[in-house]
Amino acid sequence: MGWVGRLFDARDTFVRMLLLDLSGISYLLFGTQAGREPTTTQWVLAVIAFVLALVLHRRRVLNLVAQTVLLVLAFRLIDDTMINQVGTSWALLELAMWAPRPRILWSGAGLVTAVYLAFTLGRGPSPISAPILGICVVVGVPVLLGLVVRTTRELGIQAQERALEEQRRRESESRAARADERAAIARELHDVVAHHVASMVLRVGVARHVLPDADPRVAEVFDDVHGTGTAALADLRRLVAVLRDPSVRTDAALTAIEPGALPEALAAAVETARRAGLTVDVALAPEVGTLDSVRGLAVLRLTQEALTNVAKHAGTAARARLRATVVDGDLIWSVSDDGGGVSPGLPSGGGHGLTGMRERVEVLGGRLTAGPVAGGWRVETVLPAVQPPADTPPLPAPGPA
Repeated sequence: MGWVGRLFDARDTFVRMLLLDLSGISYLLFGTQAGREPTTTQWVLAVIAFVLALVLHRRRVLNLVAQTVLLVLAFRLIDDTMINQVGTSWALLELAMWAPRPRILWSGAGLVTAVYLAFTLGRGPSPISAPILGICVVVGVPVLLGLVVRTTRELGIQAQERALEEQRRRESESRAARADERAAIARELHDVVAHHVASMVLRVGVARHVLPDADPRVAEVFDDVHGTGTAALADLRRLVAVLRDPSVRTDAALTAIEPGALPEALAAAVETARRAGLTVDVALAPEVGTLDSVRGLAVLRLTQEALTNVAKHAGTAARARLRATVVDGDLIWSVSDDGGGVSPGLPSGGGHGLTGMRERVEVLGGRLTAGPVAGGWRVETVLPAVQPPADTPPLPAPGPA
């Protein structure tokens, strides 16, 4: 806000009155008619006007009435009424800027006009033109300036309200667009991914029943595939529900896991990898079980993705090592393998697993590094200590994936 806007701001009424009083004192000391000192009566009326202007600076109607009474006394008792005229005009200006109803302003302007004309009309060398000119200065200018300031202020407020309304409209449209995108993703997940996963789970279940005498190793694979598919369906249903509800947050705390359930969930993920043929060495510090729910879910997903990548790229004959420890609240996690060879029939790349892992880590303030080491591959990260939101409801531990 510029200095002009601050000068006529409602919060600075006292400052305006103080400056007006100082200018009046300067007039009495240095600006009175040449060769004439201010009389005692003039000083008394001026001081009373100064004090009332400060005391009544927020009671504008009462201040105008008081200044008008002093103007009447000045017309009757002294010759130089400049101080009281200016005080009355400024009180009228304040009333014009802040009057809640127009009739209050016009009543005040009429009062000042009547008083001024009663004491000036028909007097002096120019009995009509001088009073009319005086009315323009004493009443017209303050009212006009006050209305201009008031109108400018109201236009500024309206502009701010329109800007806020436009911002709210854009935000509403953006939320609606995001909701449409979420709904479209939810439909695709439900109609395509979940449908095919459910079909596979159903067919595996049928195979288990039509082959009751199958080799135990085959039955174990069927059970593993059926359990993994069922867990994946549960996760998909939860994700679809989240995407279809626009009120649910989409940050890192979207889903969570009970901290005490993390070791069991990690053990389930390792067991799934072992059933696929991997040899997995595990070293988990006891403090891992005390991680917050957000980082706990991240560790579980990173471990699942990393072990899946080992089986895909290094082969089921590879030996993997899972390490997780907590140092000064920071989680240090890594999964590495010895590069046991590529499994036959499995693709060597082209997915988005590593990208997804990196994005998950960066959301939590960490940084994922991945690269070859000692003939194999290692992926590792440090997740800094974070405090999860207190209102984040924990979800049950996801099943193995």
